[in-house]
Amino acid sequence: MARHQIRLTTKGRQSGRPRSVTLYAWPDGINLVVVGSAGGRARHPAWALNLRATPDAQVTEGKQVRSVRAREPTGKERERLWKMVTEAFPLYATYQRRTSRTLPLFVLDDAAG
Repeated sequence: MARHQIRLTTKGRQSGRPRSVTLYAWPDGINLVVVGSAGGRARHPAWALNLRATPDAQVTEGKQVRSVRAREPTGKERERLWKMVTEAFPLYATYQRRTSRTLPLFVLDDAAG
């Protein structure tokens, strides 16, 4: 499954200001899936904490900008998506082994849908 490079813009949980980061994302239907890996570091990346605080965000792919709403999948959906991203990008499994925290997955639901 082909990954996309996106620019995710979240609302800073402390500053309230827009914060952008470039990430890999995997399509799941009309939605995208991103992983808060931070290379397996002990702490979640700031953008993931921002999404948890305010799930409404924007995704820029090329010249297209769209509004999304982030959610963290659970149960069988999380298992399916984790398998999907680690098969496409095995380095995420390596990152997970480097840390005791569970790497968060976020589904970026198309807010227009």
